[in-house]
Amino acid sequence: MKQYRTNGAVGALLDEYEKALGELKELIEEVTDRELAQIVDRETQDPDCVSIQTILTHVVRSGYGYAISVRKSLGEPLDYKERVKLNTAREYQEALDDMFHYNERLFEDYPNLQLEETEDQKKILVSWGQRYDAEQIFEHAIVHILRHRRQIERFLLRIRNT
Repeated sequence: MKQYRTNGAVGALLDEYEKALGELKELIEEVTDRELAQIVDRETQDPDCVSIQTILTHVVRSGYGYAISVRKSLGEPLDYKERVKLNTAREYQEALDDMFHYNERLFEDYPNLQLEETEDQKKILVSWGQRYDAEQIFEHAIVHILRHRRQIERFLLRIRNT
C-alpha cells in the first residue's frame, strides 16, 4: 500500500511529483536505445522535443531547475544544470530519481519554506520570465512531467506503428 507523506501541502506536492515521475519511469522502462535516440519530430523548432532522448534530457534538467530557482531566491549562489544527454532508458530512470531527491532535499533544508506568496514582487522570477511562488513552481513541475510523459507516449506510438 502506498505510503503518503504527512507534512501537509509539501507532502502532497512531493507525493504527486513522485507519482508523475513513477509513471514516466514506467513508460520508458522498455524503451530501446534505438527508440530513445530516434528523431521523431523533424518539424519542431524546439531542440528539446525532437526525440525521447532530448525530451528526457530536458525533463531532468528542468527538474533541477525548479529547485535551483527556489534556492537562488533564498540567497544560494547556484548555477543551473547543463544538459546531459544519456544513452539508455535506465540511465534516465536513475537521473530522474536523483533529480527528485534533489528536490526533496530542498524541503529538508528549508522545512519552513513559505509555499504561497500573494505579492507579485516577492514571487520567484523563473528562467522563462514568469513569477511563481514555491507552490506554483512545484505544481508546474508536476504538470511538466505529465505533459512530457504524454509526448513520449505519442512518440512511442509513432515509432512503433511505422
